[in-house]
Amino acid sequence: MGFIPIDHTAGLILPVFIHLVCFLFFLPQKCWSEDGASPCVLIETPHKELEPADPSSFKQYRFKNLFIKASPIPCLSWASSDDVWIKMINKELKYVHDRSYLQRHPKLQPNMRAILLDWLFEVCEVYALHRQTAYLAQDFFDRFMLTQENVNKDYLQLIGITALFIASKIEEIYPPKILDFAYVTDGACDIWDIQRTELHILKALNWNLCPETPIAWLKLYAQVEAQKDGENFLVPQFSQETYIQITQLLDLCILDIHSLDYSYSVFAAAAFCHFSTFDVVHKVSGLTWDGVAPCVRWMSPFMDVLRSQPTPQLKIFSKVKADARHNIQTHVAYLDLLRKSHDLRPDSPDCQMSPVAVGALLTPPSSTEKPANH
Repeated sequence: MGFIPIDHTAGLILPVFIHLVCFLFFLPQKCWSEDGASPCVLIETPHKELEPADPSSFKQYRFKNLFIKASPIPCLSWASSDDVWIKMINKELKYVHDRSYLQRHPKLQPNMRAILLDWLFEVCEVYALHRQTAYLAQDFFDRFMLTQENVNKDYLQLIGITALFIASKIEEIYPPKILDFAYVTDGACDIWDIQRTELHILKALNWNLCPETPIAWLKLYAQVEAQKDGENFLVPQFSQETYIQITQLLDLCILDIHSLDYSYSVFAAAAFCHFSTFDVVHKVSGLTWDGVAPCVRWMSPFMDVLRSQPTPQLKIFSKVKADARHNIQTHVAYLDLLRKSHDLRPDSPDCQMSPVAVGALLTPPSSTEKPANH
């Protein structure tokens, strides 16, 4: 019912043909690369028309052409590596970020976002929050701003600290209290402001709060590269020292709004590429050089600046075990490094940092300045 045949033959053949094609191309199932060794995932590409044998008797139907991207995740005892990879890839399609949101906010400039994220990184270090928490907050902020219009710069700190508050409740085992987040704003935001903004952000994001952040992708790449047979995949096996060097590059680059031009998986792979060979990057990500090269080139000035700085060292946090220190978000003088990076790219005037800050309140107290009850 509902199907009107074009002629007597088409009335019998077309339904069967359509169901067969849908079964072969769209039914979710496992597929494998040519060597039969690695699980794969199907990713949509632009539509391609099927040419009918007899154009006079058949309508043209449009079907989606698909290509295969192999999963680099090894076999897991606790889950299907194929399913894990598919879920990560699907999140890349579901969680959309775009730097063009600034066009919706004429009162805002790229440097205001950079100053805010730099401050959030500093807050994270004060409270020993995880890198994943910081990058969740960054993602929430950018995606929330994509849903809004004409936001005034005076509200950026409230939106940022609320995004971090939400992220900490998702990622941290013992998140700071809402009073702690209000405290670091030095009176600019109270708990009621944060609670009202929390509801606003959650509704705007439609409660989609689980993106695969650049940190999540980087950790996967580093673990796959360091993985040894028989080792527990959940236990980090990569070098902490190398890992924090790559995260410092990510931290610096994410302050630049042009980082939103790239998917998080490509963004992390490009950073990894500056500390390894592309053959390794291809092995751990499945990405092609054509897909990663633009981001690698874009990151080069940032990497050049970091090479001139002292090598980052693992910081000691009193309640963090030594083998987990690399997971804690740290902060250096990122705004100064960002200015130096932009000086190496004079052809991008919209990236230049303005000397005018968002406000004097974007500085959290050091841990020694916090009240004893915090």
